[in-house]
Amino acid sequence: MTDSTVLYAEQGAVAIVTLNRPQALNSFNRQMHHDLWAALDRASANLLVRALVITGAGRGFCAGADLSEFDFSPGPDMVQRADPGPVIEQTFNPTVRRLQTLRMPTIAAVNGVAAGAGASLAMTCDMAIAAPGASFIQAFSKIGLIPDAGGTWFLAQRLGLARAVGLAMTGDKLSAAQARDWGMIWDVADDCLGSGIALAQRLAGMPTQALVATRAILRDAGQRTLDEQLDAERQTQSAMGRTSDYLEGVRAFLEKRAPVFTGK
Repeated sequence: MTDSTVLYAEQGAVAIVTLNRPQALNSFNRQMHHDLWAALDRASANLLVRALVITGAGRGFCAGADLSEFDFSPGPDMVQRADPGPVIEQTFNPTVRRLQTLRMPTIAAVNGVAAGAGASLAMTCDMAIAAPGASFIQAFSKIGLIPDAGGTWFLAQRLGLARAVGLAMTGDKLSAAQARDWGMIWDVADDCLGSGIALAQRLAGMPTQALVATRAILRDAGQRTLDEQLDAERQTQSAMGRTSDYLEGVRAFLEKRAPVFTGK
């Protein structure tokens, strides 16, 4: 399977997904999207897997879209052939939506450069841990485009408008440490993959449905009024109150013992 564009492995309750086009800094072609979807489906189908880590092979995490897949050859229909819109609609947008609705928490182990949609991919995951030498680059303005794959939404949500606009317009490189300090990522670690797996193992032992519900309600909070958010909290709490993990958590608290969550 080493020739696959995406590698898949499991360590206990954690799935490890590795983008595997190191010669192209793991930039996305259409095949890699499809292979990533297959890996996500594989993790979802195994109910023993309760957290997922995404990382990159080689020295990069992901350099965004593979521009060599766009057809810029001269001809009267070049503008239509070079249009990035269909690629975004058919590949990047489904990838973002799949990750944001995955039934388990996700962690990006950013081992190197995350450029363009690669930076968006890291932000799409619930948490990200980067290597000290990793960097995040909004490379779009350098080729006459805007951030995509959710980049405009995640940047503004995580960094605020001033920093989001500055990074998107200048295309300046953001170091791992600065990304952590600005709130783009969770942490920086020398062994980002090892730290990511350790964090995933910790999350895998927690109430999975509550973690995923937390992702959704925090993500959508900015689109609601306070009254609407209060209603959403009530509805979500009622749904979580019907899970086995909620009952186990309360019993364990009352019995002064460690809970044993099953993700159900």
